[in-house]
Amino acid sequence: MPVSPKQARTLKHRSWVAFLVIPPIVFMSLFVVYPILSAFAYAFYEWRGLARGEFVGLANFKEVLIGPIMGPVVWNAFLHNVYALVALMIIQNGGGFFLAWLLYKEPFGFRFHRVAVFVPVVLSTIIVGFLWKLFLNPNFGIVNQALFTVGLDSLAKPWLGDASTALGALILANAWHFVGFPTLVYLAGMQRIPSEIIEAARLDGTSEWQLLKNVIWPLVAPSTTILFTLLFIGAFNWFEIPYVMVGLDGSPYGTTDVLGLVFYRTAFGNQSASIQNFGQGSALATLLFLFIVVFASMLTLWLRRREIQF
Repeated sequence: MPVSPKQARTLKHRSWVAFLVIPPIVFMSLFVVYPILSAFAYAFYEWRGLARGEFVGLANFKEVLIGPIMGPVVWNAFLHNVYALVALMIIQNGGGFFLAWLLYKEPFGFRFHRVAVFVPVVLSTIIVGFLWKLFLNPNFGIVNQALFTVGLDSLAKPWLGDASTALGALILANAWHFVGFPTLVYLAGMQRIPSEIIEAARLDGTSEWQLLKNVIWPLVAPSTTILFTLLFIGAFNWFEIPYVMVGLDGSPYGTTDVLGLVFYRTAFGNQSASIQNFGQGSALATLLFLFIVVFASMLTLWLRRREIQF
């Protein structure tokens, strides 16, 4: 049966769409959907190394959440993730907002500064972790050397070895690494604001702080929604910086332990203890995935409503 030119074009269009859509679907199914479903299934079994044992129901989930061994470790790590989220929201996203405002006003050399502020973002997280580990070295690190130079010897300390400063040091390293991303996102949002609005606010005698608070901040609310959602996901997936800078044990004394480290050493073991429990690791991964999906969705919806109110 002959095909009309219109049918041929339709067939060609559908074939092209299928060519573009099917490979990503297959890729996501193999490397995202299947591992998630597998981890969920593995969590209901007892494991002896990598050998699956008998079905244990919700026992692994119970041990992870309220078990006498895993429970305290998991909740301690969860609190550290929450601390990281709050601190990074203030330091990383808040700092990015003010850096964006400075760049928006186009100071001398602003084109160079736009590039310079984003350079750490493109660096490998492994490189950043090792770099900051060297910076914070108590013997030859640049931080302590700078304190010695200006006569503040009493403030020098083993930053990653002190329980009171270790988590803060990791948070600052992470903020330095990624502050360029919120800076450019906020800058793009500010550049979309019509200049007439800002000029009118200034003609009304609005101070710089009032301009930022009452005009700029509400108008870049969509950028805030995106950045906070991404930060929430990243904070509870935090792994690379702590792993590189302090190791799998969350040293010192578990003060830098986060959920990513707990999952890894539970599922795969670590240097100090080769014991592993793949079932409990899968249960923790499943709970973490569900927590991130549910709360990230709720946060996004709530922040979207706030944008409309603004």
